[in-house]
Amino acid sequence: MKQVVISLVILGLITGMGLWVNDQMRESAQHLVTHIDIVADEIKYERWTEAMKRTERLEEAWSNRVGWWPIILDHQEIDNIEFSLAKIKEYVANRDKPLSLGQLSELKLMIEHIPDKEAVTLKNIL
Repeated sequence: MKQVVISLVILGLITGMGLWVNDQMRESAQHLVTHIDIVADEIKYERWTEAMKRTERLEEAWSNRVGWWPIILDHQEIDNIEFSLAKIKEYVANRDKPLSLGQLSELKLMIEHIPDKEAVTLKNIL
């Protein structure tokens, strides 16, 4: 009986941690998506100086908010996001509106996809 209780407690802790991590990842991703949308708006209106500042803030938000993501995520996904951020920075610096917006759109999809892909759900477990 004691082993069953201990097993249930451990299972509850693992499930609880999984749900908490999901929530934190979703919150971080939403924060980054907000930054991406702001950069995109600045580019749409061709406010390039402000777009460059917002791009730097996006990079800071990435560094500050998701420093713990590599513990959970595949490093290839992290690398892809960082490559995308580097491209965006160069596109904005060169005032290339179509490439900047396209790369921002790709980055947004990558970031929005991560919490759903990594969620502790029956679909992802099976």
